[in-house]
Amino acid sequence: MTDTGHDSMNAGIPRGIRNNNPGNLDFVGQAGAHLETGVPDPRFAAFPTMGDGIRALRDQLARYGARGLDTVAAIIGVYAPARENATATYIAALCAQLHVAADTALDLNDPATMRQMICGITRMENGPGHVGMAQIDRALDAPPT
Repeated sequence: MTDTGHDSMNAGIPRGIRNNNPGNLDFVGQAGAHLETGVPDPRFAAFPTMGDGIRALRDQLARYGARGLDTVAAIIGVYAPARENATATYIAALCAQLHVAADTALDLNDPATMRQMICGITRMENGPGHVGMAQIDRALDAPPT
């Protein structure tokens, strides 16, 4: 799901940040979201606020956990498949973020684990410095919309 290019109008601002979608989630009709605009091949969701995008990423990770995908390797193998991403590098970065091995079972119901996953994914998707832990915490503590 990583976007490696930037259009000339918004050079330097990653697509996930422009779309309030720091996880670069594909648009699949998420509540409140719409298909991104202004790009040659729209595919990602655009959310009204960054908090909405962070909560959508949390919800996607929770769905993976409910389906039995509970390791970094299993989650990222689906989330950021090798046909589009440097999946091994992505897995290694998240494992370093969470201080776990690729095949360690994660408790995605644990708020600390979830916030570290979100932090690591947003960093991989957009580069460092765009979404901070305080912003993630504010989004996750907000009541559902």
